[in-house]
Amino acid sequence: MDPSIKLRASPSTRSPSIGFRASARSGQVQDAVSTPQNGFGVDDQLRKLEDSIKAASMPVDLHDKAVAMLNRLKLIKNDTGFFMEHDSISRYIEWIVNLPWNKASQDILDLTHARQVLDSTHYGLSEVKEKIEEYLSIMILKNRRGLNTQEQFARAPIISLVGLVGVGKTTISYSIAAALGRKIERIPFGGMGSPAQLRGKTRLFPDAEPGLVIKALRRAGTNNPVLLFDEIDRVSSEARSDIMGVLVELLDPVQNKAFVDHFIDYPVDLLNVLFIVTSNNTKDISTAVIDRLEIIQMPSYTDQEKIIIAKSYMFPKILKESGMSERDLVIDENVWEIIVRPLGYDPGIRGLERNLQEVVRKVVYYMLLGKIPGNQTFRLTQENVKEFVPQW
Repeated sequence: MDPSIKLRASPSTRSPSIGFRASARSGQVQDAVSTPQNGFGVDDQLRKLEDSIKAASMPVDLHDKAVAMLNRLKLIKNDTGFFMEHDSISRYIEWIVNLPWNKASQDILDLTHARQVLDSTHYGLSEVKEKIEEYLSIMILKNRRGLNTQEQFARAPIISLVGLVGVGKTTISYSIAAALGRKIERIPFGGMGSPAQLRGKTRLFPDAEPGLVIKALRRAGTNNPVLLFDEIDRVSSEARSDIMGVLVELLDPVQNKAFVDHFIDYPVDLLNVLFIVTSNNTKDISTAVIDRLEIIQMPSYTDQEKIIIAKSYMFPKILKESGMSERDLVIDENVWEIIVRPLGYDPGIRGLERNLQEVVRKVVYYMLLGKIPGNQTFRLTQENVKEFVPQW
């Protein structure tokens, strides 16, 4: 027999190297297990996860699922794949233990308070204000009779505010939340290109994370916030049909009591959430979504309404933000029409706000330059308005 064959097949020539490599791998595993990560050893990290699960208030079967995941981690803590699995499982557990499964804020059931809050921030919009007061009336009545107020409020129609840009759809939504004493979270739909942004990604993907709805619930810290779906008509045309399908599920009380985010992979009850939807028009919204909405048209403002809004709401607010008082700047009555419409008709009030901000900034600038005496009241008149509203 050829001696060279014996040499290649001889155990003595191969086993040392094999034994060495196995020993090296074993050593690497032991080093990895004993090496702390982010200041914690493996046992410390597992103990931290276990403590977070014990302290969390969540559904029993979800708790059992988290415990099973933790036990699996304990079984593989000496394996090379431990840290990869730990990263995935710890992120998942960190999310589920921090969701407000049973935590709700207390509603302010007071019609007078609601009207005061809404009137203090918005002029007019009587239809929107009355609709909120109608919802509150039902809640107040059921509360007085010892019935479940949350159930009735959850089944109230979804408010859909439709109107041109700048008419106050978003700001009135924040005032509604303040009137109810609820947290509010805004989810912008402008340019949204995938339903996964709402529903999340499954944990099979390395970059998996919950969708915007679950993230909003966690930020709010309660299971009954106001969720504002802002400009749902502006989603990407390529993903519109898929996103509208998720919206149907979110806005339907029969379906949203068990909304499943792909990352959380467990039914989340959204019945206590108050949804408010805004859009500039309804032509790009699916019929199935519209069928679940109570549409309220937000009218454009007349010039007279804008003047009232500017004098009563905007001007005092802008003065305060600029460090000025009403003694520093006075605007003549016949100047307001010029400020309201320097370049023609504008259906909203954002342009009006910018004009007022520009006037105030210019006055402050001139005061610091010494062009306007700082210890005297400056009056904006028809004679000098062109200098402060250059668009005119």
